[in-house]
Amino acid sequence: MTYIVENNGVYGLTKGQFSATSDPGSKSKRGVVNHDQSIDLVGLALQLGASYVARSFSGDKAQLTPLIKGAIAHKGAAFIDVISPCVQFNNHVGSTKSFDYVREHNAAMNRLDYIEPRAEITVDYAPGEVELVTQHDGSVLRLKKVAADYDPTDKISAITHLQIHQARGEIVTGLLYVDPEAHDLHDHLHTVQKPLNQLSDEELVPGSAALAAINDSLR
Repeated sequence: MTYIVENNGVYGLTKGQFSATSDPGSKSKRGVVNHDQSIDLVGLALQLGASYVARSFSGDKAQLTPLIKGAIAHKGAAFIDVISPCVQFNNHVGSTKSFDYVREHNAAMNRLDYIEPRAEITVDYAPGEVELVTQHDGSVLRLKKVAADYDPTDKISAITHLQIHQARGEIVTGLLYVDPEAHDLHDHLHTVQKPLNQLSDEELVPGSAALAAINDSLR
């Protein structure tokens, strides 16, 4: 399942009240200051076990589009926190969810793109060496291995990184965490590849012997 939250930090239907994701110190349109702690949605998703966690900004299509594509293709629970300013009640000076504030405080983690699955291309070379890698379209990449600044597969580092930038008043966006070995419900339940609504009566009814074996396994 892919879960996308439109996070505007305000209850717009009740005329601009602070919501559970309103940041402490942020101001409402009427000038009221929020003194309550906010719920960090990406931190919550990490703690609850989502295997694909990201945050982006509705005004950054170049970053958000591949994040959504990657989330849909991910085999496992995916969560994206999309900061989306409410133009009516939460897009003013003092709001931490406004277009201007998010653009000024955005700390993008990575430059993202989405590529359809193809045959795997692997390389194995030592740090500091240069490797030429031929791609599917015939082009050649010249790679030099350097130490990675951020590892999105390290959940503990992701949580620490979020807290460090949050203390600086920065909004971390990008792919924050992903488990490349995640499985979806179909893998766990060993469901068939064919859509269930296209299965015939013979395929759907296994027979009394099979049903008896299933019942015995549950006792």
